Amino acid sequence: MLKNLPKTSYQLSICEANFLRLKKILINFDSDNYEYETVNNSLSHNKVIFKILQKSKHTLIIEAKQISSKMKGINNFTLRFQVCLDAKLAEVISYQGEKPIPFFLKNSFIQSKDEKIQQNRFLTEWLESILASGIDTSLKI
Repeated sequence: MLKNLPKTSYQLSICEANFLRLKKILINFDSDNYEYETVNNSLSHNKVIFKILQKSKHTLIIEAKQISSKMKGINNFTLRFQVCLDAKLAEVISYQGEKPIPFFLKNSFIQSKDEKIQQNRFLTEWLESILASGIDTSLKI
């Protein structure tokens, strides 16, 4: 568990929990590409694709997509997140094609703190829904 200040503890706990969910879904990050279909009894089945875009000793940049088979465009989205393997954190860096701001540039007003929290919370809820509904691992590529 990371030591943190009260202002950052909520955000860090979300990022820590997302790391654990991703590690479970992506089977310890053993592959560079994953393709699943959610298994549920609803009318729509969603294809879920994870692709590792960049890999280093301590970090991964992963792009995740959900593509709905029945509800064209409504449940489709793309997001990117950075996974810090040594710190065991996963944080959203881009949502719906929004470009991430490079770390060496000063923060701009493109993304507010609240938007960052909402995006990480969205990742939490999406990963939880994948785990709750189940995934067909036979589609793994």
